[in-house]
Amino acid sequence: MNLIDLTLTQALAGVRSGKFKSVDLVSSALENIAKYNKIYNVFLTVEDEKELLSQAKIADESDKSLPLVGMPIALKDLFSTKNLRTTAGANVLKKYRPVYDATVVRKLKQAGAIIVGKLNQDAWAHGSTGENSDFGPTANAYNLSHVAGGSSSGSATAVALGMSLAATATDTGGSIRAPGAFSNLVGFKPTYGRVSRYGIIAMASSLDSIGHLTKSVADSALILSVTAGTDPYDATTGTAEVPNYQDLLKRTDLKGVKVGVSPEYIAIGAKATHGMDPKLEEKVEEALNKIRSLGAEIVEVSLPYTKAALEAYYIICPSEVSSNLARYDGIRFGQGRDQFGAEAKRRMMIGAYSLSSGYYDAYYKTAQKIRSLVSQDFAKAFKEVDVVFAPVTPMMPPKIGENINDPMALYLVDIFTVPVNLAGVPALSLPAGFVDGLPVGIQLIGPHWSEQKLFEIANVYEQATEWFKTKPKIANKT
Repeated sequence: MNLIDLTLTQALAGVRSGKFKSVDLVSSALENIAKYNKIYNVFLTVEDEKELLSQAKIADESDKSLPLVGMPIALKDLFSTKNLRTTAGANVLKKYRPVYDATVVRKLKQAGAIIVGKLNQDAWAHGSTGENSDFGPTANAYNLSHVAGGSSSGSATAVALGMSLAATATDTGGSIRAPGAFSNLVGFKPTYGRVSRYGIIAMASSLDSIGHLTKSVADSALILSVTAGTDPYDATTGTAEVPNYQDLLKRTDLKGVKVGVSPEYIAIGAKATHGMDPKLEEKVEEALNKIRSLGAEIVEVSLPYTKAALEAYYIICPSEVSSNLARYDGIRFGQGRDQFGAEAKRRMMIGAYSLSSGYYDAYYKTAQKIRSLVSQDFAKAFKEVDVVFAPVTPMMPPKIGENINDPMALYLVDIFTVPVNLAGVPALSLPAGFVDGLPVGIQLIGPHWSEQKLFEIANVYEQATEWFKTKPKIANKT
């Protein structure tokens, strides 16, 4: 048995039926970590093997009705874990051990999950490719020479290579959806406030959404059923009831569903819009045609502030970054500020400038006005359609090192994802095929609190295409 071959849902069914044990799953995860971790640079910290196997044995003897009983799950290294090193992918925190668990971590443990370890990422979540990690980049599971996407790079490769059955992640401007698209996975970003941010090292507090990467839509629905909900430690969490999302996946076609397509994202029938890779755009259009064939009505909607959204994001995000990183002074915990990497310094400087006297109104205040217009764009669109269809990125996964010295090129990776974070709406990325052996993803965006609708529509597409069944060829370097 190999975790590469199992979805979370399949593994859970196997443990509950007695087909195999949690010890088998954890042992498989540890075997894959031992084989691939040094090659792909995925885990920054792995929990003690004896401790993990002990937890698995306890799970095998415990209540099998727990939602995630005995399931090996890994965490992006922004999630605080009691007594387990938490670095945020940054040298500043390379020796930091929190004294408490983040709310999401606590909920996963209470649901029976076994936390395997902490995953590599862009330092402080600043990046779209994973190359800004102070511990080196994580490689793409489908091609060792290419990036896995960022900032949740380790989360994507860990799941794709069977080092865990699912992985937590954060999405501030596309940091779940891009790695999902680059790694043939489902990357889910919930409505802002659907999942607690308590105990998760902040990047930009008004933009951060807490989600996960999984192999299938059903797996994603299962994880959200555990992690979502009100948290007294996070005043931004919503009060909406949390259903068992997985049990509600009943839809078998898309009849009656209206799917919006915006010319700001993709021009139907046109090639290479917005500087998109032509091969990528062809695959995106194939996916749209598949959605149409499943019964959906395609409706053109306008999202005119899409381009301005990227510009506003790179004012608002660095401004909040500069504020959040000000606390890391090396006095109470962590290393000195001389340990900050180049990208962190760049964002702090942009943010401090945008918030400075004389420039606040011209930059930050104006960016917030654009944010309101972006949110209004989506609100208008969702009066006409159920979801909006879009690409995830305008490019295929670049080679490691290809764009690292061109920050503007890396920022443009986020052009189709940052509007979602500015508006605070939910979105997910879905596998949509391959170009030259590398995965392609599409994106579905919904109105606030429409997680169930997104899962239902995405599940129909996934079951009709089954791209998630295509596994990586391990260490295929080109």
